[in-house]
Amino acid sequence: MQHSPPPSRRRRAAFAAAVAVLLGAVGFAPAAHAADQGTGFGTWAPLSSTGWHGSMRVGDVHTYCIHPGLPVATGDTTDHGESSDVNGLSPQQLVSINHLVGTYGQTDDPVQAASVGWAVKAIVDRDTTLHSWGYTGDDLRGAIDHIMRRASPENNVAVQNLARTYLAEAEAMAVPRVGGTLTLTTQADDPTRGTVTADVDPTASGTLRLENAVFADTGAAERSGVVGGIVYPISAPVPAANDGRPYAVRATGTFTVETAAIRSYTTPDQQQSAGPARPTTFELTAEDATTRPVRFAPHISTSAHLQDGRFVDEVAVESDEPWPRLEDGSFVVISATADVFATSSFPAESDEIPAGLDPVAHLELRTDPATGGGVYRVQSDPLPGPGVYTAVWRIDRGAQDAETMEHLSPGFVFVERFASSSQTTQWGDPPPVRVDPTPAASTPPPVTSSPPASTPAALAATGMSAAAIGGTGGIAAVVLAMGIAAWGIARRRGTPRT
Repeated sequence: MQHSPPPSRRRRAAFAAAVAVLLGAVGFAPAAHAADQGTGFGTWAPLSSTGWHGSMRVGDVHTYCIHPGLPVATGDTTDHGESSDVNGLSPQQLVSINHLVGTYGQTDDPVQAASVGWAVKAIVDRDTTLHSWGYTGDDLRGAIDHIMRRASPENNVAVQNLARTYLAEAEAMAVPRVGGTLTLTTQADDPTRGTVTADVDPTASGTLRLENAVFADTGAAERSGVVGGIVYPISAPVPAANDGRPYAVRATGTFTVETAAIRSYTTPDQQQSAGPARPTTFELTAEDATTRPVRFAPHISTSAHLQDGRFVDEVAVESDEPWPRLEDGSFVVISATADVFATSSFPAESDEIPAGLDPVAHLELRTDPATGGGVYRVQSDPLPGPGVYTAVWRIDRGAQDAETMEHLSPGFVFVERFASSSQTTQWGDPPPVRVDPTPAASTPPPVTSSPPASTPAALAATGMSAAAIGGTGGIAAVVLAMGIAAWGIARRRGTPRT
């Protein structure tokens, strides 16, 4: 039951309020409030045979005695704010008290409030707590029984049990470590993967926020409920606005721990009490120790021809991803090589170079650090002679500069297909002289002979030689004989037989 304060105390309260208002106007005095009966058992009075076992209410805050033996704080109470320097209490005592007052003490349950009150007083001064009301033993349960059998016998055992539980829990608490570290890692074979871990007090919890990364299991850049020692996988793809330069992941964490402090209240000539102090909040930050390289998969397309007995290739070195840059802004240099093979006829295109086929020439190129990808003209030494030639280009991670290798996945190799149409060309033999299969008939030269000396007049009359005349007469005789023979045959066939 709450009692009205006597007139003298009312005058003191009025005076104190006036002083508080005056000092508060100039920013000096802490706020003062009348302490009200809180939750618990016993007699709400400065002094009584049973005392008050529970909370005192200052405004909306339940506070608990931290100076056993002093009268209950029923008068005007001053709020001094949060403090870690109160009556010589150690950090261990302060964190234990703050834990009980904040976790269990803000309650309207009288059993819970009385149990918190007994545990808090035992943490502050166990001996005075045990013996302030005539108990002569050395057991907290016995001291509680000595009082509670009169104050609230039906709740006596419940308060004993719960008070001992609260006390054990509070005394087991360690003073929390304020601060810590965040650690980011990068997966060796994939810079877009890694982890983030918080090294903080086991009782700390908080929120992590990532820049240029997300948590691999949720796809979100923020995670709450983070505790120390848990390894959280992250995904760190190349940022959308990245122009190929290395990038870094950053992490920021906001954590809280129990505070080794209390909110301190005092009442002149009466009890000092403790309210809950806010958790201690601290921030941690981390950034990749080394930047993450942009990885890509360069590939080649070509257009080849022969010129002056050499294999000439227009080589386009390209990438579907942004071409990576080094820290100085220059483009990563890619080295590529090609072997040139000779065959007697056009070979079939395939993924593999036929067994037993040895190269007859070699090509090499290095991309320009000022431009990166592009088209590069490359030519071989003189080729051995006519034939069909094809080149096969190759980009091998193991053949790159050290600063380039980290931009290619482990084991990366690009190899062109053998005998692709754009890479195969022929150097043929000189074409043969064209011969017409149906040449025009030529006129044989005339046959001439010396005329006989005995026929000069005949030569003059006919314009023919004696040999020609003789030849002509012979031919005529033959024709005449053939005609007579044919007439005879026809006549016989036309005569009927008898």
